[in-house]
Amino acid sequence: MNISRSFWTAAWLASLMVLHFTLRPMLDWRVQVDFLIIALLLVAVTARPAIAAFFGFALGMVTDSLTPAAFGAGALAMTLVGFASSWLKSAFFTENLMLNAGFVFLGKWAFDVIYILAEHRLGGVDLVAQLLLWSPLSAVLTAVVGLGVLVVSRPPATKRR
Repeated sequence: MNISRSFWTAAWLASLMVLHFTLRPMLDWRVQVDFLIIALLLVAVTARPAIAAFFGFALGMVTDSLTPAAFGAGALAMTLVGFASSWLKSAFFTENLMLNAGFVFLGKWAFDVIYILAEHRLGGVDLVAQLLLWSPLSAVLTAVVGLGVLVVSRPPATKRR
């Protein structure tokens, strides 16, 4: 990876993190876009599994610092999703847009399942509704936005000499 591509990716990661902590709280919808998952999956596409897992752990610790009642759940979920998505992406690498959308959908849904089960806050009907209704809807919305980010975030073409 060259220097300009690294800066381009870092700029996209920073903008996704800013969107996650500014735009998402303002909207306050039941079904929300998870910009941090999109950022994690952008890293997982290009990095080795250990690096993606470390980045996921760091993102999880940042989000967990804001929710001390479920401290560790976000770090666990982001670490597992980062590692698994990087490993799977290296096995099934392709530039198909629908496959990338499915990749983002599964990453977000897996994050929600791990996070909700690890935090032990919901139970019974609320747990089933969250896992089978609200999490998939949030994953679909995240996949749509993530697909747009994946298309737009490609680095600009540089001139070859």
